[in-house]
Amino acid sequence: MITTEKTTITVEAIINAPVEKVWSFWTDPKHIIQWNNASDDWHTPKAENDLRVGGKFLYRMESRDGSDGFDFNGEYDSVVLLKQIKYSISDGRTVQVFFSSEGNTTRVKEIVETEQNNPVEVQQEGWQAILQNFRKYVERSGKSSDMKHYEILIDANVERVYNVMIDEKHYVEWTSVFNPTSHFKGSWEKGSKILFIGEAEDGSMGGMVSRIKENIPFRFISIEHLGIIQNGKEVLCGPDVDEWAGALENYTFTDQNSKTLLSVDVYTGEKYASYFDETWPKALEKLKSICEIQTQ
Repeated sequence: MITTEKTTITVEAIINAPVEKVWSFWTDPKHIIQWNNASDDWHTPKAENDLRVGGKFLYRMESRDGSDGFDFNGEYDSVVLLKQIKYSISDGRTVQVFFSSEGNTTRVKEIVETEQNNPVEVQQEGWQAILQNFRKYVERSGKSSDMKHYEILIDANVERVYNVMIDEKHYVEWTSVFNPTSHFKGSWEKGSKILFIGEAEDGSMGGMVSRIKENIPFRFISIEHLGIIQNGKEVLCGPDVDEWAGALENYTFTDQNSKTLLSVDVYTGEKYASYFDETWPKALEKLKSICEIQTQ
């Protein structure tokens, strides 16, 4: 049914993390942009948060294909550290968030005043989906907190950059920075399995077993790593796999006056953080060079 008066919905989740971590991930903009979406075809490219009574927040929410977007913003009415947040959305509705520490787990409960343009059931599902996405993000926090961001402006349109980046021949060129024998086997279609392969120092074949979690042409690609390749064999379980299983590698293509801002958000892990800080900028410079030569 369509709402005709103010009602409330309640959503909650139990998160396998202490309340200090849950609170930090809920309120820090660098984390908010990672989890604040109900489905993979939406994202939050920008978040601002002044967490104090009277402070304001703004989350810019957009569809991945660029067809829709809106600002979710408001003001804080009450903030009790590690326990409770209450805020008023710009349309006048209120939301209360409760954080209950239960040892090594935390219960998060939201009480939300509904709006009148959508069925209550749809609103319930949407708020619950975002909360579940938050839970997954926190519980994957070892990988989430080790995400790195790299970006480059390329003097070529988004179609060119997208196509060159995933083209089999050009992929070998720009990823040679990581490994001179780097290549892939598989499809870039959403849901497809894909292998990223390179020769190790001992001559054996290594790499990643992955799937294309999302692919919106000329807008966004998300790769989810599932396992590793050791000595030419796919390995999907074990201690060596745990480091990478579930890690994401995301590419966002943004048009800027017929140029392309390519943003890469990728899990590096603490062990490889410095290596990727050195190699990712070089790889993106190489991709930029290839794309810009193609336009000449």
